Amino acid sequence: MSMTHPQLSADRLTLGYGPSAISENLSLSIPPGSFTVVIGPNACGKSTLLRALSRVLKPSSGQVILDGKPILSLPAKQGAQRLGLLPQSSIAPDGITVADLIARGRSPHQGLFSQWSAADEQAVLSAMHATGTTGLSRRLVDELSGGQRQRVWIAMVLAQQTPLLLLDEPTTFLDISHQIEIMELCRRLNEQQGNTVVAVLHDLNQACRYATHLIAMKSGEIVAAGPPSQIVTEELIREVFALPCTIIQDPVSHTPLVIPLGHEAI
Repeated sequence: MSMTHPQLSADRLTLGYGPSAISENLSLSIPPGSFTVVIGPNACGKSTLLRALSRVLKPSSGQVILDGKPILSLPAKQGAQRLGLLPQSSIAPDGITVADLIARGRSPHQGLFSQWSAADEQAVLSAMHATGTTGLSRRLVDELSGGQRQRVWIAMVLAQQTPLLLLDEPTTFLDISHQIEIMELCRRLNEQQGNTVVAVLHDLNQACRYATHLIAMKSGEIVAAGPPSQIVTEELIREVFALPCTIIQDPVSHTPLVIPLGHEAI
């Protein structure tokens, strides 16, 4: 895996599905080496932005830049060696085992006639260990619980061994214990392995606790961006989520802790 931090930015994007635009003239830069989290209410454009950053969605105008080049100009395999995506919902082929699904994460590193290598094997084993899926390796993905499946999909992205990871709601379907495991895994990948991680999250307090850089969106626009301790205020939460709150310091992480007051306080 390349140790150089990927440079990912968006320049004046117009994004949408069909004739209607979700975002217009949207520009941003992902800080290299950061754990960036995108927050915002439902249907504000978070997942659409992530799909554009990962070249799944072609912008109507503007461009996404990866390592100084328009991402759509890069060969697909080259892009897949730099950037891995966990989409919001994934469907596994019928009858596939956990080990075989995770192994598919190695495809960007293999040529047409290349053999399965020791490096491929180690990447898969490391990804299973990191996500706690080693004991599931021979199980069929169809037989797993929602939380188990989510961890298997994350393992497949990790096996890809890209320096940039884009995760769309990675804690979906997980109970609170496994949510924290995944967030701590993302932090380890960021701090210890040097991955730049970009995740869409719904949980504000998890975003504040784990992110080094926060992007707050509303109605397809970026309202604020920066370290959580600098941008998360009662005014921002009210503006973005229409939610009255008070903010205190988390006694464990010393990051902003959002305490909702309820809509009757509006």
